[in-house]
Amino acid sequence: MSHKGNIIALDIGTVRIGVAASDPTGIFAQGVSVLPAKDGWMEDLSKILDERGVGKIVVGMPRRTDGSYGPEARHVEETVKNLRACFPDVEIVMWDERFTTVIANRALLEGNVSRAGRRRTVDKVAAAVLLQNYLDSGEPKSAGRDIAEN
Repeated sequence: MSHKGNIIALDIGTVRIGVAASDPTGIFAQGVSVLPAKDGWMEDLSKILDERGVGKIVVGMPRRTDGSYGPEARHVEETVKNLRACFPDVEIVMWDERFTTVIANRALLEGNVSRAGRRRTVDKVAAAVLLQNYLDSGEPKSAGRDIAEN
């Protein structure tokens, strides 16, 4: 297995999960995959973690424009609890994901990507935007709310 310092980001939805990865230097983010949000997706994620030598997962915490949390945040919190149980040796950080999908869609539109192409790729592009925001911050602290690890 490779170096355990690599970082991935997850843009967790109820239908799809976008996955992005950092380069080995931790400077650039790139979308790598879209996983269907169905039973068994964590096995696919486990393969990605092993292949890329991941030591940290940045999970997008959905917030409303006023900063409050809605039902989507509860879904992400439950998923993070499961991630922590499945991958206890991987650090998991929650990060504010406001506007990442809007930015991703705008970038895909500007790139003249078809509607079908946008639907297939927007989640991994949103994950890349999320990860790039995290990497650019230089602040490896969570911007989301803490989750009890019970």
